[in-house]
Amino acid sequence: MYTRIMAPLDGSKLAECVLPHVEALARGCEIVDIVLIRVVTPAQHTVGDFVLPDAQVEKIDQENLESAEKYLQGVAGRVTVNGARVETKVLVGHDADTLADYAEKNGVDLIVIATHGRSGIRRWMWGSVADKTLRSACVPVLMVRAPGCVPGF
Repeated sequence: MYTRIMAPLDGSKLAECVLPHVEALARGCEIVDIVLIRVVTPAQHTVGDFVLPDAQVEKIDQENLESAEKYLQGVAGRVTVNGARVETKVLVGHDADTLADYAEKNGVDLIVIATHGRSGIRRWMWGSVADKTLRSACVPVLMVRAPGCVPGF
């Protein structure tokens, strides 16, 4: 049923709570490809009233891309699955839309994503990449609650 799954990671240990689920799915579903993916938001030219020069913005973007790739390579080295190819992909854009677009264009069968479990004002302030991905993706999305989640609204 699933042959290519995608696990978006944001660099946090919380996001990595999906990895055991990805490994279990890979073993049980005979997954062929696992894509560990990180979306990097482009640096802004303005910070308040201060405008950054183009060269500085480009430097920040390049450092963020390199850091994201290094992080994903480290995580990929820890993922253990028999027979499945683990690849990494760093994308530039806005999280949820970029993830849904990648999944659609690259034959992803399932997205496995962590959710912080925020509610109320915290969710309103920080948003929910997992929720936005769930609503915008055209493929199934498995949302994994982070350890220590507290039930309720």
